[in-house]
Amino acid sequence: MFSGLAALVVEDVSDEGDVIRVTARTRDDRVPCPVCGVPTLRVHGFHGRTLTDVPVDGRRVVVSVRLRRLVCPEPGCPRQTFREQVPGLVERYQRRTNRLARQLGSVVKELAGRAGARLLRVLAFGVSRSTALRTLMRLPIPPLRVPRVVGIDDFALKRRHRYATIVIDAETGERIDVLPDRKAETVTKWLREHPGAEYVCRDGSGSYGEAIRQALPEAVQVSDRWHVWSNLCGKALSEVRSHTACWASVNPARPGGVREQTTRERWQQVHDLLGKGVGLLECARRLNLALNTVKRYARLKEPTLERRAPQYRPTLVDPYRDHLRARRAADPAVPVQQLFREIQELGYTGSLNLLYRYITQGRAEGDKPVTTPQRFARLMLTRPENLRDKDTALLRELTEACPEMTELARLVGEFAGLLTPAEGNDAKLTDWITAVRAAELPHLHSFANGLELDRAAVDAGLTLPYHNGRTEGVNTRTKKIMRQMHGRAGFPLLRQRILLQ
Repeated sequence: MFSGLAALVVEDVSDEGDVIRVTARTRDDRVPCPVCGVPTLRVHGFHGRTLTDVPVDGRRVVVSVRLRRLVCPEPGCPRQTFREQVPGLVERYQRRTNRLARQLGSVVKELAGRAGARLLRVLAFGVSRSTALRTLMRLPIPPLRVPRVVGIDDFALKRRHRYATIVIDAETGERIDVLPDRKAETVTKWLREHPGAEYVCRDGSGSYGEAIRQALPEAVQVSDRWHVWSNLCGKALSEVRSHTACWASVNPARPGGVREQTTRERWQQVHDLLGKGVGLLECARRLNLALNTVKRYARLKEPTLERRAPQYRPTLVDPYRDHLRARRAADPAVPVQQLFREIQELGYTGSLNLLYRYITQGRAEGDKPVTTPQRFARLMLTRPENLRDKDTALLRELTEACPEMTELARLVGEFAGLLTPAEGNDAKLTDWITAVRAAELPHLHSFANGLELDRAAVDAGLTLPYHNGRTEGVNTRTKKIMRQMHGRAGFPLLRQRILLQ
């Protein structure tokens, strides 16, 4: 029970209700002088010291230790007497045993102030939130080292206002340092003070790229493949939206809809004003629209069909949909009462009112649910082996209806093959960019231009196995820490907790 006190001689254990008191003394061993190192057994006097040990049976354990004051036998030693210490059990000036201090450190490292204090109170070791925070700030941070492969990314301290920078070992995920902002000057200074990195993984941030070029010109910058793919997904969705009038012909939208009508009206108003020679800024002022909204409508040759697929819950009528569709196609005037009796004979157990609503909503005649640009883009950007058979058939039908979508699907598939790092992917990327510029896909042209601006880092990302995945994982953990501390802690405490994870 008191194995952690093996360095002492336990003389008595008493039960004092909520507290278990242990009376102990040090062993009669020689102790070296802390100055000259000469061991001695000559006792000058005694003094007492009270320590707190780990709880037992939900009760606090208090250890009353009698320590010796010893006399140094060396005549010329400046320390004539000294108090003996108990290495491994307690540190100098400490009121808690080392094993209790380790448990306290583990709790506050995970939960910090208020939450840590609440849990410690349940564990029969009550401390205040301030003590918990002081203990957390005293925990030693691992010594800073510069890894061979560095991952660097930003995270929001206050979204759209203040950001910080996290630096990790991209191979192991170990936290290296946290910088108070994401300015190029701050990152450049840190990299110059800590040279040695051979590869630096980052996203498409221009400030990080410039900082690495200034501080570590010989380091290889690696653009993260996930961010490159995410940018392509956004451009692909824009292309799908701009060709909605073409591919949607195989799956027309239901007539009506306030959203579609508003889109057409605004598009017509913008193009009428542009046709009269009115500038974009004046169009925005006259129509009371944002300038970016006017620019978006100005780029469209035709108004997009922003449709919303109706969301229907499964009903008892669904198994008899084919029968209802066939009967209404053969005889459009067939009474609903007749249809109700027919499907009852087939096993329908629902009500007549449910059948009325089903037919009124048009669910019996609809060939297929409305396909939105978002769903079309998702099908195009999903691995073919992960699609269901009906989704594969729908994707084939939609792409074949529009030549641009056929070309887009082919280019997206080719680029997806480059995301597996391999030698020669940089040459294949050159061929891919050439094919994109030959296609009538302006949004993909913009994506290709962005790749060319950061070509060296993109080539490294497609040929080397390094990436920023572990950095994103650290950011996810950081967001959890910030939610625990939101509004109650400053940057030094946040940095301490991040580096101790």
